Amino acid sequence: MEMCSLTHFARKQREITDIDKMKFETVYELCDTEKKGYLNREDLKMAVVMLFGYKPSKSETNMLMDQAQAKDSPGVCIEMFACLMGRKLSSDDHYQKTRQIFNTFDVNCRGFLKLEDFRAAFSRVAPRLPERTVLEAFRGVFVWNALD
Repeated sequence: MEMCSLTHFARKQREITDIDKMKFETVYELCDTEKKGYLNREDLKMAVVMLFGYKPSKSETNMLMDQAQAKDSPGVCIEMFACLMGRKLSSDDHYQKTRQIFNTFDVNCRGFLKLEDFRAAFSRVAPRLPERTVLEAFRGVFVWNALD
């Protein structure tokens, strides 16, 4: 029996659209609250949260700042920001969110989920959810995987 993992799939490069570029500009303007003309570290973190839904680690923030910051600039200009976010978006792993959700459920790091994992996860985020709904969600994962 062949095993399959999410990392098995090749990444597709996503093309950056005009809508993506407009979103980058809008987020940049929203994060440059003091209208300095650049984003500092904290501004950049907030921009990544707004665009990708997660707070970047210290090392990721350092890497982005190092790549984008000109020697004579105190922060990231809009052109470099758009370039960095475009690269980040085009190489975004399509299975990242699925992996994050799976890891949230897999608190015992087994690499597979049991009904008890679903119960524990749902009890934390929706404690009043009926047991029947949790069971249906658990069964639904297997039906979805069978159709895949």
